[in-house]
Amino acid sequence: MYRSHIAVCCALVGIFLGAVVQSAPFPNDPAEVPNFYELFNNPDAHLSLTNGPDTIHFIEEHGYPVERHYVTTEDGYIISLFRIPYSHNLQNQEEKRPIAFIQHGLFASSDFWTSLGPDDALPFLLSDAGYDVWLGNARGNRYSKNHTSRLTSHPNFWRFSWHEIGYFDIAAAIDYTLSTENGKDQAGIHYIGHSQGTTVMFVLLSSRPEYNDKIKTAHMLAPVAFMDNMDDAMVNSLSPYLGFNNVYSTLFCSQEFLPQNDFVLALMYSVCLPGSIVHRFCSSSNETTVERGRTNSTASGLTSGVMPAGVSTDQILHYMQEHQSGHFRQFDFGTKRNLKAYGAESPTDYPTELITTEMHLWYSDNDEMAAVKDVLRVAKTLPNKVMHHMEDPLWDHIDFALNWEVRHYINDPIIAILDEYEGKVIRT
Repeated sequence: MYRSHIAVCCALVGIFLGAVVQSAPFPNDPAEVPNFYELFNNPDAHLSLTNGPDTIHFIEEHGYPVERHYVTTEDGYIISLFRIPYSHNLQNQEEKRPIAFIQHGLFASSDFWTSLGPDDALPFLLSDAGYDVWLGNARGNRYSKNHTSRLTSHPNFWRFSWHEIGYFDIAAAIDYTLSTENGKDQAGIHYIGHSQGTTVMFVLLSSRPEYNDKIKTAHMLAPVAFMDNMDDAMVNSLSPYLGFNNVYSTLFCSQEFLPQNDFVLALMYSVCLPGSIVHRFCSSSNETTVERGRTNSTASGLTSGVMPAGVSTDQILHYMQEHQSGHFRQFDFGTKRNLKAYGAESPTDYPTELITTEMHLWYSDNDEMAAVKDVLRVAKTLPNKVMHHMEDPLWDHIDFALNWEVRHYINDPIIAILDEYEGKVIRT
């Protein structure tokens, strides 16, 4: 379903832009630019799929302790972190527990990681392996919509891409976890990210290389940096319009895209039904997951009820720019603003060769969002990497999180690597 969300969101972008451009001339007044917040955040829409479970509910229902922490970033955003501080099965709250931090991908939140339940989901497995587990939430999603001085209804709140998520949010989260009582005197954390959760770590460690010393191991599931070999129909269709500074990207920039509410959740659920005008964009994902029985249908149902969790349109634009440029670089504001921001007409490339952390790249041949060529390209720049190629020819982008056998192929191997680093006795 996660892959379907990406497909449908791209389809809705295309439909929206087509309608706007055909119906009206380019607005000169910023006030005339269509506002996604007003379009989709409809207070009169009462369609509902769920009773609104959240990460605390998903964790508590399995008996694990859970905490919510609020962290203020250097640029004033207030992000939420959820924590499983210890295992109720081990009762290890008095022991020193290594920190494991898990970061979600685009359109997702911390809810995404708990959907498989205690027998297979990575947060629970890490907790029962003796780790202090933290789940991140990027600015702008359902748990991180606060700022010290900006309201969500103002475009300035949404003026960020995944660059700021990596540079500010992940940095603040790491520092916070290490400042807790259990985090004090620990050399660093273990990091696990999926999709955009890998992009933001590449950003942080290359832009602020001092953070390499705070990461013990980093596990990049479906790593996304370079994107020019991505073979995705929706991205290929939209990036020629949104991957440059033009009327389309100007209309689309710096807004909340598909707010997390009952109306949007019902919309996302409905658009992939047979007969929908965008159903064809969902078919490829469903064919390789649900129809072939590759994902946990219960987990897929749970994630459908909490996604999309809220993103800035600039996050989408930034990825579209990467696809068009063939670079892994900062946001392209256009020549004039680039000169002011970067001192050059083009954005600055991320110096990934400065990443010295032990980087584990988990990738597959059937991942349309992280092409093998692109993964190998960024891998060449990393001085300290370990490659984990999935042998299953059907393993795709969402399989890294929701495949029926994700515990066997991903989660247990990651925990074994963490245990070895920590000098633990390897579990059998």
